[in-house]
Amino acid sequence: MSSSSRPHKPQSTLDAFISSRKNPISDPVFTSREIHDRGSLFVANIYHANTQQEAKARVDQMKAIKPGRSGLGGPEDFELQSGSKDDGERWAGGKVLNVMETLGIIDAVVIVSRWYGGELLGPARFTHIEECAMEVARKFKDQEELVELRALLETLDDLLATLREEHQQLSSSASAATAPPTDSPQEASSKISLKKPNYTSLDIPKARRLIRAREGAINSVKTLLAKLRENSDKPQIPE
Repeated sequence: MSSSSRPHKPQSTLDAFISSRKNPISDPVFTSREIHDRGSLFVANIYHANTQQEAKARVDQMKAIKPGRSGLGGPEDFELQSGSKDDGERWAGGKVLNVMETLGIIDAVVIVSRWYGGELLGPARFTHIEECAMEVARKFKDQEELVELRALLETLDDLLATLREEHQQLSSSASAATAPPTDSPQEASSKISLKKPNYTSLDIPKARRLIRAREGAINSVKTLLAKLRENSDKPQIPE
């Protein structure tokens, strides 16, 4: 957590405060709504932080290679490192870190800033700090989940297209084997060509529904393929 006394020229968000500094840090992934209480202002920002250097530039949580490991030995080479800084507001950093750990946020840093309004808030300040941190952390987690769901959908689409093409080829072979010969046989070759869907505007509920639909379609095509293979393995009895 970082805290600061109110600047001479009031600024409504942490973004404005950051942009006024000589060395501004990168834009946050999400910014919480502002919480005002008796003159004090609370706002949280969450940033990506994939390396120790990036995390130190903000403060908080990261995934790092264990001492003496190369990172090539698999998951066991990595450890989850976390930390917090109160920056003058005792226990506040731990409150923010607890929010991140509760939601399982990794490779990110959350900064909650407070502009002091001149009146002591007591324990209420920690409620505001946690609320701001929770808001951006939930949005961050939803975004990460959506990225994973989109990637899974694209993988399922590719698998389904491959299975459908295989089904078409087996069906064509089976039809050709049972069809009577002709004077001018023609080789029928058609390839399934499907335009890849655009998932950029997808939300989490719809992504989950589409994944269930793709999985159902994949299982159906696999069942059809199994029947075709079973029939193709049976000896053909000439008429």
